[in-house]
Amino acid sequence: MSSPVQTPLPTIPIIRPWIGQEEADAASEAIRSGWIAQGPGVAALEREFAAMVGAADAVAVSNCTTGLHLALLVMGIGPGDEVVVPSFSFIATTNAVLYVGAKPVFCDIDELTGNVTVETLLPHFTAATKAVIVVDQGGVPADIDAIRAACEPAGIQVLEDAACAAGSTYKGTLVGSRADLVAFSFHPRKLITSGEGGMLTVADPERGSRLRRLREHGMSISAADRHKGGGLVFEEYLETGFNYRMTDIQAAVARVQLGKLERIVQRRRELASRYHDAFSSIDTIRAVTDPSYGTTNYQSYWILLDSSFPVGRNELMARYATAGVSTRRGIMAAHLEPACAAYAEGPLPVTERLTAQSLILPLYHDFTSDDQDRVIQVLLDATR
Repeated sequence: MSSPVQTPLPTIPIIRPWIGQEEADAASEAIRSGWIAQGPGVAALEREFAAMVGAADAVAVSNCTTGLHLALLVMGIGPGDEVVVPSFSFIATTNAVLYVGAKPVFCDIDELTGNVTVETLLPHFTAATKAVIVVDQGGVPADIDAIRAACEPAGIQVLEDAACAAGSTYKGTLVGSRADLVAFSFHPRKLITSGEGGMLTVADPERGSRLRRLREHGMSISAADRHKGGGLVFEEYLETGFNYRMTDIQAAVARVQLGKLERIVQRRRELASRYHDAFSSIDTIRAVTDPSYGTTNYQSYWILLDSSFPVGRNELMARYATAGVSTRRGIMAAHLEPACAAYAEGPLPVTERLTAQSLILPLYHDFTSDDQDRVIQVLLDATR
């Protein structure tokens, strides 16, 4: 007699964008309009995003990494300069520094937030330090005011990598309004998406104008402005630029997503609260939560395992995989990657501990209670 066939449970993804017919209709309308490259839709998205976060200007780009690259260029960062960066971040943060020929200097982070602080940055300042990149890791806002207060009197510029932080708040305002340059991502792993894409918020409109030139080959007038201007218009190429443009199709999707952001954040915080309640009695894990000065959007719900947790991080991830649940290792430590080995100057104990002993659990808008209970139960079973 043959054994019954075991039907595996469907896999629970780590994240799933809240995207549907409204976005499809908006993209279709952009296609029908004839503006399928960068055009009026991108300009509209820029205005709406700047207004939402309270920034003077916003400049759309092809992704957050290109945004960081352009930001460092307009900051005047180049060869011979040092930029202090957290190792505890996706490698794009470090790569942007290398793109401009500067030297990344890795620093450690605060264990509770996963972010750089004044205390972790200061030991790495030298006469060559010209900038720091502050990452709002996993959507947890960094204490940007304190960092600016420490850096700016020394002539050190601050660039905020808010790739994960759309909808997070800092001292009562949305992330994006407190630093001179802030970069966001619209990758599908983020709360709002256009497939690929990014945005820079800018305090200085003159920098915004230069960013727009740089993203479009250094042209003195954009292709969209040439088309709508009429008559004979010849552009100039004022400096070496790049092709870092967003398309109107992407912008159409992003504009719909922007209108959902508040609801997405609210839902993710509800789900995170449900995780918190389920794990509150487990004293061998610590879950990410709000800092005292702001609120996180819970772009990532990560937990840190204590050394006394009954199983190791990798074993726990394997158990989740067996149960049909997707997880991810904690945020990478860039200084331990081969591509960055030349810039690793010493151990970063907090970064290395969080990278080795943390994992990210599923969290997305249409996450059902039954599916979340499956995720919770695997962790509870591992404690026995």
